[in-house]
Amino acid sequence: MSRHIAIVEDEDAIAQNYVDALRRHAFTVSHYRTRREAETAFAARLPDLAIIDVGLAEDIEGGFELCRSLRAKSSELPIIFLTARDDEFDIVSGLRLGADDYLTKDISLPHVLARITALFRRIDAFQQPSTDHAPLSRGKLTLDTQKIQAKWLDTPVDLTVTEWWIVHALAQHPGHVKNRQQLMDAANVVLDDNTITSHVKRIRKKFKMVDADFDAIQTAYGLGYRWVDAQG
Repeated sequence: MSRHIAIVEDEDAIAQNYVDALRRHAFTVSHYRTRREAETAFAARLPDLAIIDVGLAEDIEGGFELCRSLRAKSSELPIIFLTARDDEFDIVSGLRLGADDYLTKDISLPHVLARITALFRRIDAFQQPSTDHAPLSRGKLTLDTQKIQAKWLDTPVDLTVTEWWIVHALAQHPGHVKNRQQLMDAANVVLDDNTITSHVKRIRKKFKMVDADFDAIQTAYGLGYRWVDAQG
């Protein structure tokens, strides 16, 4: 059965370009023009992946609200924002609400398809049976590799799946610098540098909500990021 992709976009001409391209790659595609139309469809059945514009006609923040609603229904559903809005505040807002990726509409179709393929590859990896479900512990950090959950000082940290895999990649080898490509490979996503940076900022903020002194993720300028294994 082909995977079902939902596109939520109020401009028909733009949406049709993506619908046609995705169908040529054997995806089943549904197009919704409004948040209400999409929410009605998603209440009956969730898609396998959602591509959402931020502004939906007069519903200026409709895409953000839809993302929040979708993430409440499923923590694992891949969500991509595809929008003309490229302000850093909007990008951070989209990722904060749980989106896996944030793309602007000047991106090429092959690039969009690469991002989609990477997210589906991650789902396939999750569905593979594994005998190694031992938690990963690094000082104050515990990562549950079966439930894809994180704790700091025994307190749950509300990470998205993409964020969890970034933390896992860093914490696996404390002190080792991971460049952006290695973090993308670990999370099975294809992201640009700014999106990786935004994810790391969000991760730090979420840990600081649990522990104001959190500083385990350090930037190696020009290289990437490293995990510093603080004990105690």
